[in-house]
Formats: sequence, C-alpha cells, structure tokens
Amino acid sequence: MKATTARARTSRPATPSRSTPAPASAAPAPALALYQQIKDHIVRRIQDGSWRAGDRLPSESELVQQFGMSRMTVNRALRELSEQGRIVRVAGVGSFVAEDKPQSTLLQIANLASEIRQRGHDYRCDVLTVERISAPLDVAAALDLRTGESVFHAVCVHREDGMPVQLEDRYVNPRAVPQFGAQDFTRMQPSEYLVRNVPFDQLEHVVDAVLPTAEQARLLDMAGGDPCLLLTRRTWSRGMPVTLVRCLHPGSRYRLGSRIRADGHPLVG
Repeated sequence: MKATTARARTSRPATPSRSTPAPASAAPAPALALYQQIKDHIVRRIQDGSWRAGDRLPSESELVQQFGMSRMTVNRALRELSEQGRIVRVAGVGSFVAEDKPQSTLLQIANLASEIRQRGHDYRCDVLTVERISAPLDVAAALDLRTGESVFHAVCVHREDGMPVQLEDRYVNPRAVPQFGAQDFTRMQPSEYLVRNVPFDQLEHVVDAVLPTAEQARLLDMAGGDPCLLLTRRTWSRGMPVTLVRCLHPGSRYRLGSRIRADGHPLVG
C-alpha cells in the first residue's frame, strides 16, 4: 500500500492595494485684517485716479457705514495711511489725498535728471555759479585741504516741471578733478560729470532737517519757515576726497529713502 504524500498548499497573503493619498487641501489664506481692507480700498482709489491729490476722502462716519466696521478700525486705517504719507488728516475738517512726493535714493548717488524724466516730467538744471575760491574752514577740513587753498565751487537749482526740488551747493577738490572749472555744465550738470569721469570708491551721506536761509528759500521758491531735508555727501577716490556737496530739498516736495538687502547692499530697480 503506497503512502500518499499530501502537499499542503500555502496561500500567500493578499497584498494590500495601494491607495494614493488624497492631496492635502491648501490651507485657506488668512483673512485680511479689517483695517487693511479699508486701507487697500483707499489706496486703489488713489492709484486708479478716482481720488486725486487734494481730494477729500469720505468721513469716518461714511466709511463706518460703507464697510460695516467700527470707528476704531476705520480710524486705524486712516491713521496708518497718514503715517505712510498717503493722506493728510486735518482735525475738524477731514482727510485728503496727499500730494505725491518723489523719492530719491539715499544709499547711492542718484541721477536726479533720470529720476525726474522716468516719472514723465520735465527736468531742468539752472547753473548759477561755477568759480574757484579760497576754501572756507569747514570745506578745507572736509576735503583734506589747507585753509585758504583754492577749491572749485558750483551752485545749481534742479527743477521738476519748473518747480525747484533741489538746491545743490558743491565744492570740488582741484587735486582730484583739475579740469572741473573748464566744463560746460549747461550740457552736463556737475554731478553727472563727476560720476562719469571720476570713479569714487567711498561715499558718505548725512541727512538733517533744517530751515532754509532767506537766500535758499528764495532760490527754492518756498516760505522761509518751511522745513527742508539737507543731504550732505562726500566722496573719495583712492583715499583722496573728491567732492563735498550739500543738497537742499523742500520737505514738502521731496523725500529720501532706500531699500537694502540684509547684507547691506541696495536693491536696484
């Protein structure tokens, strides 16, 4: 009698089917703060030309009713717009669209003519003085000259659409730029000539809030009691001082500012 060998069949466990996980739904964008909604609305109306410089904005009460928000929220929106220079608030009167003040770079030497023309405005430079004089004490110290040593001196008024926006009072070291006094600055203004012909490797900027003298106010066509921004700049080339220039701007017509990277280098464009 033959023994029968039974073969047990082992069944493989079923491989679980792989299901593709459903993509996680994107987190909803955080809701815009209520006061920011009001700010954005006002800025859009200014940018699209619905409200122009000097136009009166709706009152706080009207904005409260329009947006259904609290007076505190509306007040914060208007306060921040005022701090950012977008609007002007007059107590007991209302809020108005502010005049747009051009901004010039602070960390680099700005080409004022190019900035003005890029805005679609007319640029003009009135060269009032180009002379060689004995260096005053403060100028001699700034340019590392002996007191009384000769220095080039130039005075210009820069205009945007005919309105003075900068009074330039410049001193130039003859050792660094001996041909400065022989240039025709009706064709190329002093700052542009220096940038093109005398490469600088160091730059110093100092900004002060000042009141203009009577003569400065006359040249800038402004009231003597109105404040100005004074940008004082010095440049060096290979350790030699090149120029000391004081650029006076009416505070109501101009502002200075820059945006820089974390490494200290300015962003361009």
